[in-house]
Amino acid sequence: MERGVPIRAISRGLSVLTTVNRDGPISMMDIARAAQVPYPTACRIIQTLLHEGMVEKEPHRKRYRVTSLVQTLSTGYQTEDMLVSAAREHIETLCQELSWPISIATRVGTRMMVRDSTHKMTSLTFSHYFPGYTLPIAECATGKVHLAFCDDEEREAILEGLKAIETESSHMGLVLMGDDYMLTKIRKDGYAMQIRNVYNADPGKTSSIAVPLFDGNDQLIGSLALIFFASAMNGDEAVAKYLKPMQDTARAIGSSMRAATSAAA
Repeated sequence: MERGVPIRAISRGLSVLTTVNRDGPISMMDIARAAQVPYPTACRIIQTLLHEGMVEKEPHRKRYRVTSLVQTLSTGYQTEDMLVSAAREHIETLCQELSWPISIATRVGTRMMVRDSTHKMTSLTFSHYFPGYTLPIAECATGKVHLAFCDDEEREAILEGLKAIETESSHMGLVLMGDDYMLTKIRKDGYAMQIRNVYNADPGKTSSIAVPLFDGNDQLIGSLALIFFASAMNGDEAVAKYLKPMQDTARAIGSSMRAATSAAA
């Protein structure tokens, strides 16, 4: 594919749709702010999405939410649905055991998307993160794990995607992907850490630890993360307390994926 300047209107439209999907029901002003587009632009994009049936306006409030039609955009990604089904019982058990919120995430382009989480099951969280929430791949523990454990072909595709984006987080991604020592260490250790997460709802207040998730054919399909208050402990303490139960849970999810794959065959 020829590299060049992205089509700005499409980029903005996708940003608005992502915002409504993640934060809706949401006001027009908040859409413009979160999607980082001018208010008139947000209005025009929402009108288009209303026309196409992807978004609807709440009957008695000036707030917008996505419709079930957005689910058609995920056609072809049944593996992620299987992952959520296979993982749910295991992440609930782990959350009950450790008290901290647990999430699973998969790669979408140059970002990691939350597919499921247990934030609503525990009081040890500042914010609830629902499916669809995304983070820059190099600025979260789940993304670092993914970069370390994915194959060379996928890593090259991610690299090309980061090169096409001019942001601080994409620059950090290029730096990380150029650091063979760091990626090798993550593979050797079997986990990645992100101290004082920046690109989330509560910048600097939480840290996270993540391990890879594999499907029934031992293919990387995502990451499992535990999020904890940065003020509660340092990274070494978190690893000592939580790495083994997280790895045990990851293996259990892999076994459930294997069983689900066999049943579907």
